[in-house]
Amino acid sequence: MGRSAAEVASLLEDLRQTLDRLGFPLDLPQSEDAREETVDLRHQLDDYILPRYASLDAPLLTVVGGSTGSGKSALVNALTQRNVAHSSAIRPTTRTPLLVHNTADRAWFEGDRILPELARVRGSAGGSHTELELASVDTLPEGLALLDSPDIDSIVEENRRLAAQLLSAADLWLFVTTAARYADAIPWALLDEAASRNIVIAIVLNRVPSGVGVEVRADLSRRLEERGLSHAPLFVIGETDLGEDGFIPEADVSHVRAWLEGLAHDSAARTAVARQTLGGAVDAVAIRGRGLLPALDEQRSALVTLASQVDDAFASAHSKVVSAVDDGSVLRGEVLARWQDFVGTGEILRQVEAGVGKIRDKISSWFRGDGKAQAEQVEVAIEDGIAHMLVGETESAIATVERAWARGLGGERLVANAAARLRTPEDRREAATELVRQWQATLSALIQEEGKDKRASARVLSLGLNTVAIALMIVIFASTAGLSGGEVVVAGGTAVVAQKLLEAIFGDEAVRRMAQSALKDLHERAGAFMVTDAEPFRSELATLGVDASAGDDLAEVLALLSAARREENGQ
Repeated sequence: MGRSAAEVASLLEDLRQTLDRLGFPLDLPQSEDAREETVDLRHQLDDYILPRYASLDAPLLTVVGGSTGSGKSALVNALTQRNVAHSSAIRPTTRTPLLVHNTADRAWFEGDRILPELARVRGSAGGSHTELELASVDTLPEGLALLDSPDIDSIVEENRRLAAQLLSAADLWLFVTTAARYADAIPWALLDEAASRNIVIAIVLNRVPSGVGVEVRADLSRRLEERGLSHAPLFVIGETDLGEDGFIPEADVSHVRAWLEGLAHDSAARTAVARQTLGGAVDAVAIRGRGLLPALDEQRSALVTLASQVDDAFASAHSKVVSAVDDGSVLRGEVLARWQDFVGTGEILRQVEAGVGKIRDKISSWFRGDGKAQAEQVEVAIEDGIAHMLVGETESAIATVERAWARGLGGERLVANAAARLRTPEDRREAATELVRQWQATLSALIQEEGKDKRASARVLSLGLNTVAIALMIVIFASTAGLSGGEVVVAGGTAVVAQKLLEAIFGDEAVRRMAQSALKDLHERAGAFMVTDAEPFRSELATLGVDASAGDDLAEVLALLSAARREENGQ
């Protein structure tokens, strides 16, 4: 094998590995055809191209193919002078393909050198599409094997698929048709493919009634010429009874046998046939491989869209939570109602002018009385408000993604798979509540850290850590941008009291620092909370196995292969 041929063989190995990376899991317009084409290309490489490049001196594999009832099996029996192929009036006749070879060529076919997915058997009952029956005879010349294929137009889909796969594994097609069937569409579709791939092919026109041979042969020859197959040998076998031995009379098949044996006995001719068909197969694979690129781009683009829908939905949900925290919306309703008793009368506000000490004394006295219980209610109200907001926005994001996927590129299956990975609503609510409690605990730790000096520590102790933490939360959520009417009045008064109280303990700079740190922490916790529910959707996309770089790698290896083929051909 020359350098250019070796380079082609190496690139074909690379192509085969790249094909294994291709996936079309999303049901898009081009997906079904691309899946089938990828399987066909893998078979073409495994069944024929790679093994033939590895061993150009291997026997020629002649696949005998054709329509139902064309007499393929009878022809194989006649050419081998052995009853090796099963023939019957029941259709389809051939289910398990039969490979007949010279006894000396046994080693070439018993392993998985070609057609590796088909298990080798001898003496098969003829009922499996996953087996390749082998038969050894001494009536075929060395260097030539015949493969009796299922019908190309079989009523059984598995037969049709297998027939197409076997024809793609052939060095040589011996195409059998009849005077009654030669104009059918299916045979001509395969013959057109043979012409496009430059495959070596011979036509056997079988069962031609007496008196019409010249007319039918002329019409078939014209059709072959129109399709670029005028060079294909055309053999005509008349309609005749089988001989006493059960074979087509020798006089009717001798010209077919002579042509095949001429190839088998001429090593140069045999090699030329193998090279011609191999070259055509490689060039066809390169063309068909490029045909997969749009489908790969379609998958990649769809995957990006699906991922963006997840990212956008949860980013929007997180943004809404951040906005609600930042604009004071958290202080709506229950939280404000719980503080109404404390600041609504304006008593504490009037004492702001009287000095921080009096405010602190008033609050301390208040918390030692009924205010302690009310403060706890405020804390719970804040906890519930934040948790409810987190859950609500997260579940809204989930619903948005599910709607987008179900009516778009993902489909119900993708939605169902992702939904099965989501935590339950109960778990989500519990996680939200726990998140707020942990955040509140962080606030307490922050206050203790800022209040390490004796004076601040004493003031915190006099008021109670819980009271100071509530005041800090009020300051954090005190923006009135999201409030209106009476809520603004109440929230504003609440903020003044809390702000003055904290500044008296820590100083204004420390209060700002604590508020900013706590707010940033809550934003991050909210983001992490939503990631937990976004992850099942992202994981579902990951399990699809779409290799984002496979399309580029396929395009590259195909370009290199085409260049190597031109060099191999001396162009």
